[in-house]
Amino acid sequence: MMNFNLRYITSLLVTFLVIAQLSYAQKRESSKKKEETSQAQLLEAESFFTEGMKFYMMEDYDKAIEAYEKALAIVPDNSGILYAMSNNYLKLKDESKAIIYAEKAFQQNAENETYGELLADLYVRKQKYSDAAKIYQSLIALNPSKSEFYVAQAAVYIFDSRLDEAIKSYNRAEKIIGINEEITRQKQMVLVKMGKVEEAIKEGEKLIASDPEEIDYNIDQAELLMSNKRNDQAIPYLEKILTMNPENAQAHIMLAQLYQEKGEIEKCNRELALAFADASLDVTTKARILIGYMNTAKDEKSKETAFNLVKILVKTNPQDPKSHAIYGDLLFQKGDEKSARDEYVKAARLDKSINEVWGNIINIDFKLRQIDSAIVHSEEAIEVFPNQAAFWYLNGSAYYQKRNHNKAAESLEEARRLTPEGSELVQHINALLGDTYNSLSKYQKSDEAYEAALKVDPNNDHVLNNYTYFLSLRKEKMELAAEMGARLVEKHPENGTYLDTYAWVLYVMKDYNKARIYLERAIVQNKSNSGTIIEHYGDVLFQLGEKEKAVEQWKKAKTIGSTSTLIDKKIAEMKLIE
Repeated sequence: MMNFNLRYITSLLVTFLVIAQLSYAQKRESSKKKEETSQAQLLEAESFFTEGMKFYMMEDYDKAIEAYEKALAIVPDNSGILYAMSNNYLKLKDESKAIIYAEKAFQQNAENETYGELLADLYVRKQKYSDAAKIYQSLIALNPSKSEFYVAQAAVYIFDSRLDEAIKSYNRAEKIIGINEEITRQKQMVLVKMGKVEEAIKEGEKLIASDPEEIDYNIDQAELLMSNKRNDQAIPYLEKILTMNPENAQAHIMLAQLYQEKGEIEKCNRELALAFADASLDVTTKARILIGYMNTAKDEKSKETAFNLVKILVKTNPQDPKSHAIYGDLLFQKGDEKSARDEYVKAARLDKSINEVWGNIINIDFKLRQIDSAIVHSEEAIEVFPNQAAFWYLNGSAYYQKRNHNKAAESLEEARRLTPEGSELVQHINALLGDTYNSLSKYQKSDEAYEAALKVDPNNDHVLNNYTYFLSLRKEKMELAAEMGARLVEKHPENGTYLDTYAWVLYVMKDYNKARIYLERAIVQNKSNSGTIIEHYGDVLFQLGEKEKAVEQWKKAKTIGSTSTLIDKKIAEMKLIE
């Protein structure tokens, strides 16, 4: 598809120029024989050039170049064809060749501004800034009243870190067109970069003087002063704006920022309230202000102000998702997780495309232990973001907690497929897949998932514990189980659960005395008062011949709960049943 832009129009003009040059060349032949020969050649060159332009407009730049080369073989010094060749190479992103032809075109016709501008542009692309500046200087010499050349030259000087020269070029442009907003902005930027803040401020004053009623000039001047830590100097400009327009929200916001930095919280809050009263201030801007304010609010009064402003924002913009999302953030910070989740849900209903909002909703579902809600919300999020591994992982986690292991495995496998290798998330996915496949008695898949997780993090406590324990229950790979269990208790010598896991590995390996040592340590550290640990201790005691003590421990375990299904039979028959 062709783009009919300024460069295209320029190319058409060059076409007519080249054809005119060729026609003019025909008339200059003196003898009839020469004229006939020359005329035929020039007509052929004109034909090749026209063909090249046709291919150029069709964006077939390689064929265009072939045609131009044929034309140049006949008229090698034709500046228009040289310019066209340069343009073609530029389209092909071959800037080195583009420069060669642009230089030749400019050498043939140094008075052509179009050729000069192309060459200068190519020099800038190749970071040959001094050469580009010289081209603009020659163009300025040809047309000293054209301000655009001074502005372009100034830009080149900035690229070349010749900031003083850039200011001079801007000043020359200003002499031609007078005080100009864009030029002033550029001059201020350069002056600040040079550390000449005072001069930058003076430039702003000149711009304001050119149109004292223009509010934007005063706003920009205040912003310049504030960004250079001259807050007290900025205040009069903002007050002047509010004299001209008392409802100007931006001025109120900037004053609020100044007062906040000065610690004058009452004034800051008052200015914010006035800004929010401006109905013309869009919700996105208000939301951005609130987020910034909330992040810096430290005292209770400021936090309360932020909370009230958010409530106003929600009340006045009930159909805007950002307002509900921000309200959700504030409620979450206050510890009201349920209300926060409700606001996030409202935001998601109004705009389903906010990734972070869905994440907040589902995480709060888990915190509130509302697993059915986590399933519903994660599936809604998956509909919107089918390629987001995190939502598939959360969905799988929820199904795992509901003991729907087949659905959990499906979601977790999809999460694993979507997660890039090396991502931290893949480790969590594999860990949970290990648990899930174990619950489905798919032990090979379970082991593979655990080992994949340990490959990324060999010290993953959850994986080491579960993998070790499940191997011991299956009485498989016991040497590996013992190695992992030993590593775990060495790392966490006071963790009752891990001590129990290692003790059970030793029990399966019939090292009952050593198992007893670790179980007695586990009982001391048994902060959760687990019946499983006590039952295991009874089993070990029974194997060591201490039958009465074993039954006593089984009874104690039954009282605590969380025991095996065989506990009653063990107590009734007073013997170990496995």
